[in-house]
Amino acid sequence: MIQKHTLGFLRKLKNNNSRDWFHANKDLYNAAKENINDFTIQLIDELKKQNKNLSGLVPKDCVFRIFRDVRFSKNKDPYKTNFGVVISEGGRKSPLAAFYIQIEPKSSFIAGGCWMPDGATLKKIRQEIDYNYKDFKKIINSKKFKEMFGELADNRLKTTPKGYDKTNPAIDHLRLTSFVVTANLSDNVIADKDLIKECANTYKAMSPLLEFLNVAIR
Repeated sequence: MIQKHTLGFLRKLKNNNSRDWFHANKDLYNAAKENINDFTIQLIDELKKQNKNLSGLVPKDCVFRIFRDVRFSKNKDPYKTNFGVVISEGGRKSPLAAFYIQIEPKSSFIAGGCWMPDGATLKKIRQEIDYNYKDFKKIINSKKFKEMFGELADNRLKTTPKGYDKTNPAIDHLRLTSFVVTANLSDNVIADKDLIKECANTYKAMSPLLEFLNVAIR
């Protein structure tokens, strides 16, 4: 589970996002990082019961660094105010569809799918949707899927993708540039002892989408 001291560290960091404060409170960060790594190990152990291809992952494959790359950003805060964990075959650098949990006070959520895939991967996904649109619609329109996630994230082109006709029945989904679902998590759920179980249930619900996307990407 996520300890209260981890959420407390993130709250303090949000109000004191500076290198001086961070280094003066490195012990708080180290304790929070250890908690996130322990949580990640438990999460991998639980999710690999559903997907044996997740076996072999370790926290360093899955946990994003808290340090921000500010070189090309107007926001020069040196640290993220969240911990992000991605569970995917091959780890966080894999192009495959993934399960993601972001831990941030009052802004935590679970997500799954492919966020802003590169051009080659996007082309493969669009082709799979075009060829197997009935299967895709069955996944995203299922009652359980809708209840848990609602709609796919609305990141889409305003124009018709090259190679497709605007009369294509799948055109609204072929215009998508990300294929992601999300479910918000309250701070109470994040700090609850059953968080791993919540993650497992959410992973099970999103798995048909992840599998569809991975068929295309592979």
